[in-house]
Amino acid sequence: MTDPSALLELALETAREAARMLVDKRPADLGVADTKSSPTDVVTEMDRASERLITERILAARPRDAFLGEEGGSSAGDSGVRWVVDPIDGTVNYLYDLPDWAVSIAAEVDGEAVAGVVEIPRLGETYTAVRGGGAFLHTASGVRELKVNTGVPLDRALVATGFGYFPERRAHQGEVVAALLPRVRDIRRSGSCCVDLCSLAAGRVDAYYERGVQAWDVAAGALIVEEAGGRVQGLAGAPVSPDLCIAAAPGLFDALHAVLEPLDPARD
Repeated sequence: MTDPSALLELALETAREAARMLVDKRPADLGVADTKSSPTDVVTEMDRASERLITERILAARPRDAFLGEEGGSSAGDSGVRWVVDPIDGTVNYLYDLPDWAVSIAAEVDGEAVAGVVEIPRLGETYTAVRGGGAFLHTASGVRELKVNTGVPLDRALVATGFGYFPERRAHQGEVVAALLPRVRDIRRSGSCCVDLCSLAAGRVDAYYERGVQAWDVAAGALIVEEAGGRVQGLAGAPVSPDLCIAAAPGLFDALHAVLEPLDPARD
């Protein structure tokens, strides 16, 4: 059986190396190599360089593992371990040299995330979790265990969210935010799904939801939230999918879900 702690250590070393490369080698005049789905969904040459570094480092240590990466698609393995990688979550932030971007690496065993790392180099923060072992924030000043905020009613909740790239989806997401905003304390938008999930685990926001997230966006962050005592699901008990991701402490999760469900976030 694969030791999740060993997987975490490999993920941690690799994420930190990729993050250092992204900081040290970021061109001053960073160009956009091409676009994905729309002009606001950029892919830089650094995305690809980061994913290539991550894949090479992990395969050198574990050549039989599978991969799912944002830039390189999927590759098969026969070890029962799959690595789910977002080489830069928050690419637009990275492009504009804003600090809220991260390298996200999760290790799954037989389809379940068992270890996850989110490295946020511009903030000097590293978030880690092992299934059943808790979630932790590592900074220059030390390590602290993470716990989501509990006992927060919906009308006092600070809620993080994000927006998609297609104009039609953005229009509907704006309608959802407009309906939700009067019922919560306020809304925050960092521009990075995994940064938002780590903020939830650290108690910096009380809840998070977003339509359109992919497996690589949430794999590590969702594990970190769950190990910090939170709940991460889609609508009506469904797993997280591009249809919707909702994350919060259990009581607040139910209250937020009750508001979002009739707004039909999947309608776009």
